[in-house]
Amino acid sequence: MAEITASLVKDLREKTGAGMMDCKRALAETAGDLEQAVDWLRKKGLAAAAKKAGRIAADGLIAVATDGKAGALVEVNSETDFVARNEAFQEFARNLGRLALTVGGDVERLKSAAYPGGGAVADVLTTLVATIGENMALRRSIGLSVKQGVVAGYTHSSVAPGLGKIGVLVGIESSGNPERLSALGKQLAMHVAAANPQALDIGSVDPAMLERERAVLTEQAKTSGKPAAVIEKMVEGRLRKYYQDVVLLEQVFVIDGETRVGAAVDAVAKELGTPVKVVAFQRFALGEGIERNANDFASEVAALAR
Repeated sequence: MAEITASLVKDLREKTGAGMMDCKRALAETAGDLEQAVDWLRKKGLAAAAKKAGRIAADGLIAVATDGKAGALVEVNSETDFVARNEAFQEFARNLGRLALTVGGDVERLKSAAYPGGGAVADVLTTLVATIGENMALRRSIGLSVKQGVVAGYTHSSVAPGLGKIGVLVGIESSGNPERLSALGKQLAMHVAAANPQALDIGSVDPAMLERERAVLTEQAKTSGKPAAVIEKMVEGRLRKYYQDVVLLEQVFVIDGETRVGAAVDAVAKELGTPVKVVAFQRFALGEGIERNANDFASEVAALAR
C-alpha cells in the first residue's frame, strides 16, 4: 500500500473539493491510487464532479496569433501579474505568437527560432529575465491549421490585442465565405473559452474517460435500488447529459443560450449553401496545472496525514 502523504491528500482535495479527512479516507480505501480515490469520493457523493487539477496559479500571458488557415497559442509565464503588464514582456509574448505560426506551434523549434532583432528566442528570454529581474518561462505552444477554411482565435481577459489569460483557436473547414466563417469561428472560440469542452464530438471522447464516467454513474444509479434494466437506462440518460457537459458540438451555445453548438454550425452551413465542419479546437488557460506555494495549507494537511 502506498504511503498516504500530505502531498497526496492535498492533490486529491484540489482535484475534488472534498474535505481533507474524506480525502485521507478515500486514499486509504484505494491503496493510495489518486484517480481511484477521485472515483471513490464521487461514488460516495463527496465530490461534485470528476475534473482535472487545473488550478490557474501562475502569472504571465497567453498569446494568440492567426493567419488565415493557421493559428498558434503560446503561454509565457512570469512570477507576478505586475510583470505581465510590462510592455517589454507583452511585446515578447506577442512576437512569440507570431513566430509560433512559422513553426507550427512546436515549442522546441520556437525556443531556437530567430527572434526579431537578432538572437534565438531562448537567449532573448534569458536577457529579458536579467533585465526585468523576475523569472520567466516559455512553457508551451501549439499550432492549428486547416486545408480549406479558417482558423479563428480569441483571447479572454485581454490585456492587449492577442494577449490575455485564456487563448482559444478553432479550425473550420469549408469553401464558404471566409468572413462569415471567421465570424462563426470567433463565436465558437468565445464559447470554448467559457464552456471549456473536453472533446470536439461524441466520437472523440476519450474511451477511458467515458468508461470511467459510466462506472461512476452506474454505482450512483445502483443506490436507487431499481432493477438492472432500469439502471442501465438511467446510466444512458445520464451519459447524454455528460456529453452535453463535455462535448463541444453537444453543448448549449453560450452566444444564444438555447441552440446546440452543432445545430448553430449546421445553420451557418445552410446559410452559405456549403458544408461547414468544425475540425479541431485548442484552449490554453494561463497557469493551468501549475501550483503556487501554499505552505500554510500544506502544514495543515501534514498534521492530518500523520
